[in-house]
Amino acid sequence: MDKLKMHSPDFIEENIAKLAALFPGCVTETSDENGKLKKAIDFDLLRQELSTSIVEGPQERYQLNWPGKREALLTANAPIAKTLRPCREESVDFDTTKNLFIEGDNLDVLKLLQENYLGKVKMIFIDPPYNRGEDLLYKDNFAEDAGDFLFRTNQIDEEGNKLIANTEANGRFHSDWLSNIYMRLKLSINLLNNDGVIFISIGDDEFHNLKNVCNEVFGEGNCLGTILWKKKTNGNNMGYIPPVHDFILCYAKNANEDCLLGFPLSQKFIAANYANLDNDPKGPWTTSDLSANHEGPLFEIINPNTGKKYWPAKGRYWVFNEVEVKKRIEDGRIIFGKTGQAGPVQKKYLRERESKRMKPESWWDSHGLNSDGTVEVAALFTPKIFDHPKPVTLLKKIIDISTKDNDLILDYFAGSGSTAHAVLAQNFADGAHRRFIVVQYPEKSEKKSKVFERYHLKTIADLCKERIRRAGKKIKEENPTTVSELDIGFRVLKVDTSNMIDVYYTPDAIKQEELNFNIDNIKEDRISEDLLFQVLLDWGVDLTLPITKETIEEREVFFVDGNALAACFEKDGKITEGFCKELAGRQPLRVVFRDAGFKDDSVKINVEQIFKLMSPHTDVKTI
Repeated sequence: MDKLKMHSPDFIEENIAKLAALFPGCVTETSDENGKLKKAIDFDLLRQELSTSIVEGPQERYQLNWPGKREALLTANAPIAKTLRPCREESVDFDTTKNLFIEGDNLDVLKLLQENYLGKVKMIFIDPPYNRGEDLLYKDNFAEDAGDFLFRTNQIDEEGNKLIANTEANGRFHSDWLSNIYMRLKLSINLLNNDGVIFISIGDDEFHNLKNVCNEVFGEGNCLGTILWKKKTNGNNMGYIPPVHDFILCYAKNANEDCLLGFPLSQKFIAANYANLDNDPKGPWTTSDLSANHEGPLFEIINPNTGKKYWPAKGRYWVFNEVEVKKRIEDGRIIFGKTGQAGPVQKKYLRERESKRMKPESWWDSHGLNSDGTVEVAALFTPKIFDHPKPVTLLKKIIDISTKDNDLILDYFAGSGSTAHAVLAQNFADGAHRRFIVVQYPEKSEKKSKVFERYHLKTIADLCKERIRRAGKKIKEENPTTVSELDIGFRVLKVDTSNMIDVYYTPDAIKQEELNFNIDNIKEDRISEDLLFQVLLDWGVDLTLPITKETIEEREVFFVDGNALAACFEKDGKITEGFCKELAGRQPLRVVFRDAGFKDDSVKINVEQIFKLMSPHTDVKTI
């Protein structure tokens, strides 16, 4: 009977199997024997992707580099022995919600979610530190090899601090920031689906570096554009040219027409682009060119009003053949300008427009300001409790142009919870059922300590959870008859050390005389539901699947998503052949037991045979 591995994936081994498609950053530029630039594979960087140690390469090439980059790549690829523990008391609608709030270091979370949400996220929005000299960065440790990462459970200093100030006095001012964002983006791309997109908000400080990093991670051809978002009405005389905007970079996993849905057509857009000058019964129309630059028919078209002959411009061809052009002229679908005196153009009717949406443009000056974000939070908390939150108005627009019903949205720099709030608001606005995963580290806020105490909050993560609770409650209270299907809940999961004691990972380190103390391989402070979620992580299933609990022959059994998974973590010999026969009769797709729960070795051996006979399709494992 196989055991679950109970730790995050080893990305180095996975990368070996994925070479060609997953490493756009390994494509670089070099010079040929004639000095001309050409594309080439950066084998040094490729070796780094597949190595458990730092690889140095002397070859000169065009690339983005900084002190600590290879260490950051090593850190991103290294596995961790951590888990996610459920917290029912801080959750809302734990048993039914499809949303997740995860508390912990977002690098750990991104690693833990790799199997569960591989290729399942439609949109990621992040608002990372802007690197203005006072921002906090994660204190990621680059100095250990992959083996050390597996056993190390905390990345904190002697005082327990996880976050460090990235001050201007630090000689690696840009390098620390680059390493932090690089690791997280490397893991993000795996979670996006084929049409998935990521939006990253940033200021002037690191815009150029961020764009270069994104070009390396996602590929330059997958840049969908940059939004200039007007965030305030004046720059408060900051700098030589006071800034009133932020940048929002947008990249796709695979750039295509389905990545962005665009904005719904506004009445302003329709009025500016469509009219019905001739009272056409088909409704408002606009005109478009009758020629294209791909090869097609060539012939003269005569304006029946003037007798003038027209040909396509050089290098272009008519989009219809001669018979079809004649028919469309008779039907009024091809006209000769709005006055009838010009060359041929075709009518395009609003009602026949394939897309009822329009592409977003790069300048956003009417999609909410920072001050709006302050007002939105103030509507939930008084006095002001968070500085410069992203406005829900802005995030609703981003959600609207990039997602549809049932899509999954991720924000791993959740802050005060604007993204989760916006998902709830947009779902209410259009009746969709989008889901969110938001991640926030339990960062303490000394500046806001008194305000936090008023609401019994200790950390930014506590604020984020409380904001989501209040936002959902407010929507329901204000719309009691129209929100019956709106999911305003979220499951709270917290990053913690593995449920397994150290001997599970380091059997050679245990001494003979200590064996009696390690009969059970589970830590004493862990409950059955903790073990269940580590099994869900290890098996790579959705962490929001419905969970029910039943008692079978006086044993506690969890059933996940009906019969998809059955789990019994009873110990002290409570797993008997009779109980296993009863469970096998349910024919679950998967079943997992606690290794220390079997009555004896013969029962453990016979369990596999019982399931082979009674439920041969069931995958049986132990922890």
